[in-house]
Amino acid sequence: MIRSIDLNCDLGEYDNEEGKQRESAILPHVSSANVACGVHAGDASVMRKTMQAAAQAGLAIGAHPSLDERANFGRLELPVTEDEVYELTIYQVGAAVAMARSAGQTLNHVKPHGALYNMAARDRKLAVAIAHAVRDFDSGLVLFGLSGSQLIGAAQSLGLKSASEAFADRRYKPDGTLTPRSEADALIHDVQEAAAQALSMVADGVVRASDGSEVRVHAETVCIHGDAPNAVQFARQLGKTLDEAGIKLQAIKRAA
Repeated sequence: MIRSIDLNCDLGEYDNEEGKQRESAILPHVSSANVACGVHAGDASVMRKTMQAAAQAGLAIGAHPSLDERANFGRLELPVTEDEVYELTIYQVGAAVAMARSAGQTLNHVKPHGALYNMAARDRKLAVAIAHAVRDFDSGLVLFGLSGSQLIGAAQSLGLKSASEAFADRRYKPDGTLTPRSEADALIHDVQEAAAQALSMVADGVVRASDGSEVRVHAETVCIHGDAPNAVQFARQLGKTLDEAGIKLQAIKRAA
């Protein structure tokens, strides 16, 4: 059985005091922070403050690059070329590296956001563009991607360290992909249900899909979404459930 797991959270996405307080309350309960790079959410000030807070909490800090699509929080798929994806990734990772250094930290990983993440999960060319950008910028960075996706395959093909990701608060389809947010049952709102799903993926390597079937999942890191209203409760319960099962939180560290 796995005895440790990375619990990551998408952060630096707040635009009001409530969001800032919610994110601050999440920090003690996770091991890695994926910080928005000011494109789909946040800005330079939010990025810097989020990284400073994450550093103080002892978290591994990563970049959370997105499509240039702020109106819909980076969750609307757009027609983009491989070059555009490469350049968007380089641009945002560069900003994240600079901000991490200002907080006295070294950037640890890169996790694409929203539509960019989902497109790269199934489109090999876009996945390779992201992996190339990460490797070209800093080959020691870890690339986070959906378990079993093209993004993980692209990282491995380029010799880039990767982390297969599973989602505590998202429902899965029978093919192992995430249920689209456009569908009514895409999100898990019950904290206990999310914690049970996370434990099943981490301890047993399986998740129950929307049709009731069991799907194999390789979980090296588990995500929760910092913008969810009950994100703090999710983080607390996930940590508690994993701890009671003898599974400790431990960040996935960048390559040597």
